[in-house]
Amino acid sequence: MHATAHPAVYRIDLMAFNQRLARLRQAQGLTQKDLAARVGLNEAQSHRYEKGAAEPSMSAPKRLALALGVTTDELVFAADERGPDDELRLQFDAIRRFAPEEKKTARDVLDGLILKHEARRWTSAG
Repeated sequence: MHATAHPAVYRIDLMAFNQRLARLRQAQGLTQKDLAARVGLNEAQSHRYEKGAAEPSMSAPKRLALALGVTTDELVFAADERGPDDELRLQFDAIRRFAPEEKKTARDVLDGLILKHEARRWTSAG
């Protein structure tokens, strides 16, 4: 999706984020204090993230993911929240093998379809 998409679309699901953060930290045998030190946060802020009492800044998930050795997607999204659904998975797997110019064409086609869908959605809502 383009950067012009509505900001609410990118809001982090705090409940899932805090649970994933705690699970990943515990799996590595780290305390909240250990993780906070690795990331450069104070321990209280790390605790607020895991409790779900604070929403991380844009840079925090990246720093946390680096400290935990995982991707930001693993930290921020549930397994079924990212990537194509099962109906489109084969097509997207095939597109991964395209040459760069073919990938650009596929992206352009998808962008056009997404814009058409969004325009239809906004006109029917109004």
